[in-house]
Amino acid sequence: MTSMSDTTTAVDQPAAAAQHGVSFGEAFRVWLRVAALSFGGPAGQIAVMHRIVVDEKKWIGEHRFLHALNYCMLLPGPEAQQLAIYIGWLLHRTAGGLVAGILFVLPGFLSILLLSYLYVAFGNVDAVEGMFFGLKAAVLAVVVQAVVRIGGRALRNPAMIAIASAAFIAIFAFHVPFPLIILAAAVIGFVGSKLGSGSFRVGGHASGGGAVLSDADSALGEEIPSHARPNLQWSLRISVVLLALWLVPLLLLYLFLGSDDVFTQIGVFFSKMAVVTFGGAYAVLAYVAQEAVQHYGWLKPTEMLDGLGMAETTPGPLIMVLQFVGFMGAYRDPGSLNPMTAATLAAVLTTWVTFIPCFLWIFLGAPFIEKLRGNAALAGAMSAITAAVVGVILNLAIWFGLHFLFADAQIHRLGPLWIELPIWSSLSLPSLALSLAAAIAIFRFKVSVIPTLLACAVAGMAWRILGGA
Repeated sequence: MTSMSDTTTAVDQPAAAAQHGVSFGEAFRVWLRVAALSFGGPAGQIAVMHRIVVDEKKWIGEHRFLHALNYCMLLPGPEAQQLAIYIGWLLHRTAGGLVAGILFVLPGFLSILLLSYLYVAFGNVDAVEGMFFGLKAAVLAVVVQAVVRIGGRALRNPAMIAIASAAFIAIFAFHVPFPLIILAAAVIGFVGSKLGSGSFRVGGHASGGGAVLSDADSALGEEIPSHARPNLQWSLRISVVLLALWLVPLLLLYLFLGSDDVFTQIGVFFSKMAVVTFGGAYAVLAYVAQEAVQHYGWLKPTEMLDGLGMAETTPGPLIMVLQFVGFMGAYRDPGSLNPMTAATLAAVLTTWVTFIPCFLWIFLGAPFIEKLRGNAALAGAMSAITAAVVGVILNLAIWFGLHFLFADAQIHRLGPLWIELPIWSSLSLPSLALSLAAAIAIFRFKVSVIPTLLACAVAGMAWRILGGA
């Protein structure tokens, strides 16, 4: 039987490395490389990780990679970062998971923090203002692409189309909170699968073509490492530590600053986001926009597009856009602090409460992952959530387009319905032209996201410098 010292020690990398021949130093360098290349959203990040970890390094086999990915897809939060934590933990125990997860986030955090400083310090300079104008146009096209891409994969039968349509109507016309939409979709998928409906079957992420690396031929092998076997005592210990790291700062903020302080509100709000962020950044942004813009007043609708543009052009999970939301919230309501100091602390707080739970989900659940293999009911819940996310992202695309393409909009109420429609005379022709150009580049000429973003940023800068209003 495995002793507690074998399963709880966080720094015994040599012992773990001896089992499969992957040194901790080599793993550290590889995770740095993965972090530096993690552009383009979860699909691109997972593809990079697969190419390096499975195809190139042959650390784990195809089946184990997809099994871990399917588990991460069931969790709230960025699945690519959670997959990095899982593989790092599988190879080098707790320390391996911490290093992989932290490195995956760190470059994006530093990049967006620097861009946030530039945004508030020089946002009214023509070149900087033009750059973000161009990024907004490209991001609008990218969000529409996400609707098409995810919809093409998820909406494969009438049941999935119905769930996506209901989700869109619920959030667009009735302003149903995002967490309730996700919960309802999960229940429908879970119950439908339990009743034997084939409409809720889902497929995993397919890898590229070519020879498939078997688990037996990988460095880790096909056996479960001793530290990766279920151990309730270890799981409880690590969970208590991570829960304390997550919740104690929130409790201290509440006790010393009160519930109405911007830091307490940011900590609590983004902690809630950490447990409902199914479907990625695009899906959760609809709810963030609903609350951060309309309820808390932390930032303006077009600033949400600016933040997403930052996240699209920097490495790391797209959910890092939440860091910018927290930054702007504290910058506008710094209390007794210097605005830049308050904004920096809020950016750290937002990132902390967003990603600490990711380590909790993996360290708590990964040892028991084998029990999830082939579980049709959980897979059905996930498929229904994905379908609902399509409707939510469609709402986000419309919301972004409304506030970027038009200077004014009007709210129309009819009983429980509350629909915001544009005032057509306020249409911005430059915004429309650049957005159409970005859409043509992406959909017609298949230009990837990063070149499109950069080209639109340059076009926006040139337009503003040349006197565009």
